[in-house]
Amino acid sequence: MKKKTVEFSSHTGNLALMRGCVRDFLNGYPFSEKERLLMVLGVDEACTNIIRYAYRLREDQPIALSMEGLRKCVRMRLRDYGEQVVPHAMKGRSHDIIKPGGLGLYLIRSAFDEVDYLHKSRGTELVLTKNLDAVTS
Repeated sequence: MKKKTVEFSSHTGNLALMRGCVRDFLNGYPFSEKERLLMVLGVDEACTNIIRYAYRLREDQPIALSMEGLRKCVRMRLRDYGEQVVPHAMKGRSHDIIKPGGLGLYLIRSAFDEVDYLHKSRGTELVLTKNLDAVTS
């Protein structure tokens, strides 16, 4: 089992470093380049949502990303300690409307097979799972 944890502050300048960590972690798994890119972008979008909505653009709040490779899946866990958003209250928009914004949830759900929001006593843990048996070349 491969495992890595990265902790960083909610400053958007840290997102490029986080994307690199996710890319490096995914090396060696049988995902297509498109699947890898979607997963990296999905985690980036989730972090952006944490910064924007849970932390209201504060740049000094903690975010933890845990990545684990299990026998049948790769799982990413994002932990924040900010304001909680009820998952059914999150509004994406139809992906066929051409305008900026609102596609983050669609991207995250397209990149991963399971997307679970776990409310904690403080903050939220987002669990993103990509099955290895669903991998296509």
